[in-house]
Amino acid sequence: MVIIKEKVSIITPCYNDGKYIEETIHSILSQTYKNWEMIIIDDGSEDNETIDILKKVELIDNIQVIKTNHVGPAEARNIGIKHSCGEFILPVDADDLIDNTYIEKAVQQMNNNNNIGIVYCHADLFGIKTGPWELPEYSIDKMLIDNIIFVSALFRKSDWEQVGGFKSNMEHGMEDYDFWLSIIELGREVYQLPEVLFHYRVKEYSRTTKFHKNIENVKETYKTIYIQHKVLYDKYRDKYAIVLRDTLIEYIFMNRAYSESIAVIEKLKRIPFLEYIIKRFIIK
Repeated sequence: MVIIKEKVSIITPCYNDGKYIEETIHSILSQTYKNWEMIIIDDGSEDNETIDILKKVELIDNIQVIKTNHVGPAEARNIGIKHSCGEFILPVDADDLIDNTYIEKAVQQMNNNNNIGIVYCHADLFGIKTGPWELPEYSIDKMLIDNIIFVSALFRKSDWEQVGGFKSNMEHGMEDYDFWLSIIELGREVYQLPEVLFHYRVKEYSRTTKFHKNIENVKETYKTIYIQHKVLYDKYRDKYAIVLRDTLIEYIFMNRAYSESIAVIEKLKRIPFLEYIIKRFIIK
């Protein structure tokens, strides 16, 4: 008897990512799991390098390019998923990489437990910063404080349909965080593969770095997430309150330590020779 494996649709928004996307595509082509399709959403790319590469990419079997006009990553993913044929969805951004066994191992976990709604893995960083991506082990209390699941996680298309997709009102980012909370609200479980299978590219300038530099946008975004998932936060309010308290204590401790360090430096700066050393080698 021939066992037909479920199709996985890889969804990749792309905006002027010609410098990186060929490497991303190669990581898809190298997968040990062969029943996949890749849908690239060209969200109004303007540089010739990206445009030329995507023209060539369209000729590869199982890869489709859809053109949109600056709709943003959330809506670009939604459009790609609407055109997809897979039972499972895996977003992979146009500058990131996945190991060749990631899809195979993620699908296996989905099939082992029908109530699993999200499968992801451990990850590392490359680009201008390298090393392990120090995300905590998954738990619902940590997840309610901040997003600990990156966007390149496997989920079911049926769950995406049930929650209404990625919300386009998340204009500053964090639409993946909002989406994962929506799936968790369905009662779905989360499984983390215990190995590094995803590689996140760190760039000097990105949508994420821009987001974290604007405190007002950060506050507005987290407030929106809380409002949109108030039922979930109320359900786990006891756990959430404890972790929030511990996080606040940690912040106060770190802020106090920082203030004390600054005070010491200010005192040392009054000593002429040390003032030169501090300005030359410590304070940039």
